[in-house]
Amino acid sequence: MGQCYGKTSPTNDNDGTPTTTIVTTAADRNQTPLRPFTPRNGVKNTPARSSNPSPWPSPYPHGVSASPLPGGVSPSPARGSTPRRFFRRPFPPPSPAKHIAASLAKRLGGGGKPKEGPIPEHGGAEAEQVQQQSLDKSFGYGKNFGAKYELGKEVGRGHFGHTCSARVKKGELRDQSVAVKIISKAKMTTAISIEDVRREVKILKALSGHKHLVKYIDACEDANNIYIVMELCEGGELLDRILARGGRYTEEDAKAIVVQILSVVSFCHLQGVVHRDLKPENFLFSSAGDDADMKLIDFGLSDFIRPDERLNDIVGSAYYVAPEVLHRSYSLEADIWSIGVISYILLCGSRPFWARTESGIFRAVLRSDPNFEDLPWPVVTPEAKDFVKRLLNKDYRKRMTAVQALSHPWLRDDSRPIPLDILIFKLVKAYLHATPFKRAALKPLAKALTEDELVYLRAQFRMLEPNNDGSVSLDNFKMALVRHATDAMKESRVPEILNAMEALAYRKMYFDEFCAAAISTYQLEALEGWEQIAATAFEHFEREGNRAISVEELARELNIGPSGYSVIKDWIRNSDGKLSLLGYTKFLHGVTVRSSNTRHH
Repeated sequence: MGQCYGKTSPTNDNDGTPTTTIVTTAADRNQTPLRPFTPRNGVKNTPARSSNPSPWPSPYPHGVSASPLPGGVSPSPARGSTPRRFFRRPFPPPSPAKHIAASLAKRLGGGGKPKEGPIPEHGGAEAEQVQQQSLDKSFGYGKNFGAKYELGKEVGRGHFGHTCSARVKKGELRDQSVAVKIISKAKMTTAISIEDVRREVKILKALSGHKHLVKYIDACEDANNIYIVMELCEGGELLDRILARGGRYTEEDAKAIVVQILSVVSFCHLQGVVHRDLKPENFLFSSAGDDADMKLIDFGLSDFIRPDERLNDIVGSAYYVAPEVLHRSYSLEADIWSIGVISYILLCGSRPFWARTESGIFRAVLRSDPNFEDLPWPVVTPEAKDFVKRLLNKDYRKRMTAVQALSHPWLRDDSRPIPLDILIFKLVKAYLHATPFKRAALKPLAKALTEDELVYLRAQFRMLEPNNDGSVSLDNFKMALVRHATDAMKESRVPEILNAMEALAYRKMYFDEFCAAAISTYQLEALEGWEQIAATAFEHFEREGNRAISVEELARELNIGPSGYSVIKDWIRNSDGKLSLLGYTKFLHGVTVRSSNTRHH
C-alpha cells in the first residue's frame, strides 16, 4: 500500500485509556504481492471467491444478510457478484485513496498526473531534476563492499531493491554466508526516501541482542547502491510455510509461531521502536528445520517513538494495517493489530479483512468485524478466539500489549519469563498525576481483578525487583529500564518518561497500589467479565472511597466545562449525592468535551 509522510504529533493522553467524547456545536513501499495457494478444504466458498480461487479465502459467509457492515453501509467490492479478475497484484495500483497516492509520490518522488493550474515559476521537470541533483546521497558508510564481500544469488526482491546471499571474504566472519540487502540510490528521489534508509540502518544497529531479531552485521555504499549486510536466514518466509500447510496451522503449532512474534515485538516496543509492517513475509526462519527460530526482518518502515508520541504517516501493507493508522493517529498498538491479523490467518487460513482493492480493504478494516462463525472457528478453543479478538479490537486502547498477550491464558507458560512492559510506566505515570478521588476509584478496581490479570501484574512487579520490604520506588523503575536498555531506547528517548514519575522518588509503592496504578480500565472493559469486575469494585468503592460529590466538582475531576453537566449529573445519586454504579464506571472511563464550529460554505 502507499505511504504518507507526516510529522509526528506528541500527545498528553498517554495513560493508555481513551475518553468518551461529548460533541458540542457552537453556530510499499507497495505491498508485496501475495502468492496464491489452494483454499483449504472443508470451508464453504464465499462470494469473493466463487468464480476463481483467491490467494486467500474471504472471511465472509454466504449472503448479504451476514455482512458485518453496519446498516446503511454499502458492501465492499469483495462481496460483489462480478467475477474475480486476475491481477499480478492482489489489487491494482495505485491506491484509489487519493491522499495515499499523493503522499506516496511525496515520499518516493516522481509520478502522478500533472497538477492543474499555472506552471511553476522555475519549471516542472527541470526543477525536479535540480532538486534530485541537490540531494545528499552520501551516507558515510564504508566504501569497500567489493573487497569484503562476494555477492551470490538473489534471494528476494522488493520495491526499492533486492536481497542477495554473499560470502564474507575477510575478518571474523570470513567464509561465512550472509544476506545483503541492496538498495538503489537511483530510486532515492526525495529527502524522505533517503532518510528512510538512514533510519533503517540506524534501527538495525541500535536494536541488538534478541534471538528473534535478524542480526545486523555491516553497512556499505558505493556510487550506485547501499548494501545492508545481515545474517542469512535460509529457512524461507513464514508465508511460505503457511502455504505449504494448506493455509493454516494447528493451534499448538500456531502458538509456537505467535510466541516468537510477540517476544521480538515486545522487545522492540520496550526499546521505543514500532515496526509498522508486520506480516508473514517479514518473518524468516533461520533454517529449514521445523523447530528453527524465526527472525523479524525489514525495518524499512520502522521508526523510533517516545512513550507519549503518536505518528500520523500512513505506512504498512494493506491487509495488516490498523484502523488508527488510516485515521492518522497511532502508536505501538498498530503493530499489535497486525499480529492479530497474522494470528487469525494462522488459525483459520483466511484473512480477517479482504477486498480486491486497497480502498475496499481499508473499508473492511474500518467498518467490518472478523468472522468467527465459519469453519474452523467452531472447533477452535475459546481461549484462542478470545486471544485473537483482543488483538483485533478496533479501539486500540483496549488491545493487549505484546507482553500482556504473552501472559494470556492461550499462551501462558509458567516456564517462560514475561518481559518488561513499557505500558506499566505509562499507566503508573498517569496514576501519579491523577487526582486523589481518581486514585481512590482505581484502588477498589484492583481488588476486583481476576487471576488472569494478576498473573501479568505480578510478573511486572517482579521485573521491578522490589526492595526488601516489598515496595518499589522511582529507582526500581529506573534500574528496570537500565537493565533492558539498548542504543535504540536512548534514541527513542524512552527513559524521559521517568521525569514525569518524579513523585515516586519520595514515596514507596506496594503491590496493592501498583495493581491500582498499572491497570487500564479500557483493557478491562474489553473482557467478557467486565460487568462483574466493575460491580465487585463498586462494592469496595462504596465502603472505602465513595463520597458526596457535586456536579461541578465531578466536572473538574473530568476536566470538562459546563456543557457536559447535563450528561454527568445522571451519574450522581439523588439520595446521598454519591456516585452510582453507572457513575463509577463512567468516571473510570473518562469524558472529554470537544467543541466543533459549524462550517459555512
